[in-house]
Amino acid sequence: MEDLANRRTFLKATGVAGIAALAGCSGGDGDSEDGGDTTTDGDGGERIAWHAGGTGGTYYPLSGEFKTIVEANTPHSLQVQSTGASVENVGSLGNGSADFALIQNDIAYFAKNGEGLEEFEGASIPNLMGVATLYPETIHVITRPDAGVESLSDLEGKSVNTGDLGSGTQVNALQILEAVGLTTDDFDEQNASFSTAADQIRDGDVDASFVVGGWPVGAIEELATTSNINLLAIEGDTLQTVLDSASWFAEDTVPAGTYNGVDEDVTTVSVQAMIATREEYSEDIVESVTAAIFDNTDELSIKPDFISADSAQDGMSIELHPGAAAYFE
Repeated sequence: MEDLANRRTFLKATGVAGIAALAGCSGGDGDSEDGGDTTTDGDGGERIAWHAGGTGGTYYPLSGEFKTIVEANTPHSLQVQSTGASVENVGSLGNGSADFALIQNDIAYFAKNGEGLEEFEGASIPNLMGVATLYPETIHVITRPDAGVESLSDLEGKSVNTGDLGSGTQVNALQILEAVGLTTDDFDEQNASFSTAADQIRDGDVDASFVVGGWPVGAIEELATTSNINLLAIEGDTLQTVLDSASWFAEDTVPAGTYNGVDEDVTTVSVQAMIATREEYSEDIVESVTAAIFDNTDELSIKPDFISADSAQDGMSIELHPGAAAYFE
């Protein structure tokens, strides 16, 4: 099991921007008038570097729908990239290799203010700016039916996938486990993407996996069609303990029938998904992209009941980019 202190020391030393570089993130080249990096697409618009998340989560397919909408309603094109999600994405915005990215509202706050997580202490992302909040990011705790896990405390001594190294999922998983008294010395921590986590559950390689994303999460849907799964409820005193541990957690529910074999509502917690950009990026492009998305939310098939201009500032944890502010105000 990897030692958390050593890992965090490494992350802090390299900086979040270093994480993004190590992950091979790439964006456009050339200089925009606002000092950011953009590439002209030849049609009077720009090729916009949009960093999403893993292909098995919600960020990536939702970003594909944003791409379709933006390209139909602006002269710009979106280059959607699969990434390790929130923590990696704020680093990519910080170093300019991403123009927009999907991240969690708690990670945005930590990164902007250089606090809350050791990864950001002394390594804040000062140019990080908000665009809009989108939908609740539900924290799923999937367990193997024969793993003997009935509560979070039962994860002691188990093999647990807490999400990609440095991802928002990993951050939330460790926060929740610490809230109930478990440290990484108490379980065998594994780090892998949503899709790999599903494979690990199916193959019996881990006892539990944390997956954070708006339901239904594609990787869990696929797993549930081929294997029996349990979705662990966070409820009662444990729920209150988790809610009290961090202000950004909110009570949430995975409705019965969301996944095959999950026949009752499952109480859990959530954070908020949001779109972020970088301070130096073009105000005109940010306003144009924001308007395209929120003027055409009726074209979305993913999270259409949650994503709207009316709720797009609910839970916004950092300052708005002037281009976004121009649209919403």
